[in-house]
Amino acid sequence: MMAGPNGRDVAIVGVALSDCGRVDDATPYALHAQAARRALTDSGLDRGLVDGFASAGTGTLAPVEVAEYLGLRPTWVDSTSVGGSTWEVMAAHAADAIAAGHANAVLLVYGSTARADIRAGRRTGNLSFGARGPLQFEVPYGHTLVSKYAMAARRHMIEYGTTIEQLAEVAVQARANAALNPEAMFREPVTVDEVLSGPMIADPFTKLHCCLRSDGGAAVLLTAAEYVRDCRTAPVWILGTGEHVSHASMSEWDDFTVSPAAVSGRLAFRRAGVRPQEMDFAEIYDAFTYMTLVTLEDLGFCAKGEGGAFAEKGRLRVEGGELPVNTDGGGLSAQHPGMRGLFLLVEAVRQLRGEGGPRQVRGADGDLPRLGVASGTGGWFCSAGTVVLGRD
Repeated sequence: MMAGPNGRDVAIVGVALSDCGRVDDATPYALHAQAARRALTDSGLDRGLVDGFASAGTGTLAPVEVAEYLGLRPTWVDSTSVGGSTWEVMAAHAADAIAAGHANAVLLVYGSTARADIRAGRRTGNLSFGARGPLQFEVPYGHTLVSKYAMAARRHMIEYGTTIEQLAEVAVQARANAALNPEAMFREPVTVDEVLSGPMIADPFTKLHCCLRSDGGAAVLLTAAEYVRDCRTAPVWILGTGEHVSHASMSEWDDFTVSPAAVSGRLAFRRAGVRPQEMDFAEIYDAFTYMTLVTLEDLGFCAKGEGGAFAEKGRLRVEGGELPVNTDGGGLSAQHPGMRGLFLLVEAVRQLRGEGGPRQVRGADGDLPRLGVASGTGGWFCSAGTVVLGRD
């Protein structure tokens, strides 16, 4: 377990989602509040214990505005914003703060109405992150977010012979897991042929290679070990964390086939004192199918270049898979309201507590999982945060 100079171990004691999927009648602030209330209820702790708060993506002064909306006056805050990996990085910072005695309980919260805003005309679909700074050298050439991922996927295909069918298998197995999740947006099975025959978004990605767009929020509460006895839920311990930033410009990315999870994962596993092969499941950021495949390689679940062969054998499924991945259906099928990293932590904790319902991962002997990993990716493989989790 992760301990600081005060000998404080750190646990996640409360997790929750807000209403997710199609939510047309709520603001992002309301989704933050709904998820936060549910996570506190899940933990059984009083909100007065919360002295740390972390949030990003909403408001001019995040997390100040969100904390005010929730009626919190924290003495420790974090507004780190590095895309989808934000929440794994924030969890690492929160665990460090608690272990060092700078906070007792830290609440991580996210909420977004990305889908509803587009439907209502309050915003448009963003093709890029802007054209300032280093991005000015790419945006004029139409280098959109999805095209960056597509280019990286094509490089992997050229280097290692990865096939489009292998990438499609990631989407097929994510949907199979979503079929077991009553809260997933899309649950109908899909085939490799259906993935390949969809409309082209950015070569080689067709529509089902890309994540869905949803509304939703999530919250996670971390505390010091001495408060665990007051909780209504079993603790899930933070065993080790790692974070890494790689590049902003594609021209500065040394190798399109290596993600920053290669560094964050190595750090997290080393600090936890465990090996990738000991993980019972993995929750991996999957805005696109290639993200899942390359992160599996970079976390050490298979050798570089073997992600396609690893995935095509059905290993990612909850039912019968050797390494269930994205057990709720992931961003490809369950929900994806923007920066989805916090949802990975919620699902990992639920799996370790045995709350997965029909999608619950179990060992060959029927036992609940003991170890899991959540790894988020931000930007266009610009950042990564990895958290190794375990239960008593």
